[in-house]
Amino acid sequence: MEFLDFGHNPWLVAVSFVVALVAGATGLSLTRDLSEKSVPQRKLAIALGAIALGGGIWSMHFVAMLGLKLPILFYYDAAITLASALIAILMVALALVLLHFVQRTPVTIGAAGAIVGAGILTMHYVGMAGMQLCRPIYTVSGVVGSSVLAIALCVLAIGVAYGVRSNRTIVIGTLCFGAAVFSVHFLAMQGTNFVALDNIREFGPMISNEVMAVGVILSSFVIFGAFLWVGTTYLVPAQGGASETSLSDPIDPDTFEPAVARIPCERDGGKVFIAATDVVFVRADGHYTQVYTKTDKYFCVWPITEAVKRLVPCGFLRVHRSYLVNPKKVVRFERSKDKGQCTFGEGDLPPVPVSRSNLKEAQTAFG
Repeated sequence: MEFLDFGHNPWLVAVSFVVALVAGATGLSLTRDLSEKSVPQRKLAIALGAIALGGGIWSMHFVAMLGLKLPILFYYDAAITLASALIAILMVALALVLLHFVQRTPVTIGAAGAIVGAGILTMHYVGMAGMQLCRPIYTVSGVVGSSVLAIALCVLAIGVAYGVRSNRTIVIGTLCFGAAVFSVHFLAMQGTNFVALDNIREFGPMISNEVMAVGVILSSFVIFGAFLWVGTTYLVPAQGGASETSLSDPIDPDTFEPAVARIPCERDGGKVFIAATDVVFVRADGHYTQVYTKTDKYFCVWPITEAVKRLVPCGFLRVHRSYLVNPKKVVRFERSKDKGQCTFGEGDLPPVPVSRSNLKEAQTAFG
């Protein structure tokens, strides 16, 4: 079996890295501050982010493949090429769903990063399988090396970008994501050999390099356009004077602004913002919370841990692992052995339990 000599166009190699970076910046920026948005808005943002990240993985791969220099003419199978793009988008979408619809923990973040890494790998090898008149031959070291690198760098990228959501961490996460997509491709290519084939293994229509170039240019145009669109959000302050920090960031009481003391809630399919001063207590409800005012109850996308980070600096008190109370609304505190409860003079609101671990703090607050 005679292997073909091959090389790469250095200019297209450089362009492929830029595409990977732009895709990472676009996708990670589209998913900022989703905890403040309604469920339909989060779903839309995740879909757009998946298209940006997954489409960027696909575009980077085929920009690099356009720069592949082989001594023979070769084509791509359109069906397999399209399947490789869909795989990348769907796997990234799965990772984003984990990050934004499941309680975010180190395990969740690690799993999401591993899924993105697996998506890069799967897209690469499925895309390579679409080559016609030329067959790639892989080495064990190339497959293993690219697999380890893809998962490690993507776990790092997601870990940095989602550990603390800020502009700085999104930039660092973008660099890690771009490095993951770029280095995985070329490490895998380094461990790949090519042999010429006489026959076409036809599965779908054939695509020449010229047609592929048009497709890659169009996809890159969309990604760069989206990048310019989301890039403006870094220049324009968030509505209501909110800072660039994410919902997972603690609030500094000394720099706290009243506009931030609004809780994003949903009711009857619409989004409303409830002033923290109007809230009586907040109760955990799975991965979300219920916000109680004097007369109403609202669904909130914040988990209880997020509510603690946001509302404790505003004066709220955590009296139970599932409850936060507004001390100004408590009219009576009762202790019973090693537990207690808070009652409110507001309508028919139920009492809130005080756990043993929070009893001392509650006694200090309520006397």
